[in-house]
Amino acid sequence: MLIGIPFLFAIPDGVPTTLLIVLGTATIVYSLMTNYELGLVKVLPMKVHLFIDVVSGLLLIAAPWLFGFADVIIWPFVVLGTLEVGAALMTKNKPYSNRYGQLE
Repeated sequence: MLIGIPFLFAIPDGVPTTLLIVLGTATIVYSLMTNYELGLVKVLPMKVHLFIDVVSGLLLIAAPWLFGFADVIIWPFVVLGTLEVGAALMTKNKPYSNRYGQLE
């Protein structure tokens, strides 16, 4: 989603677009390295993955002011960052198992 947003909406070129593409790419990379159902390499614990999600979300929220483009665009970054932090905080960090101990 982060990678596609600059191309689907009127996100200014330069730092705002670059930041979204870099964070989106990084999310794909660390997701593939996470020890969960979709991970390929499975070296990163889920707690670390979720911590990175929270940090990434906070960076998105603060980015317009940190990188000096708050006079151009703010709300997409605040909304995306808030959604990312919220999703990370609501995600279980252990797989669900049924009463027989089998993962579902």
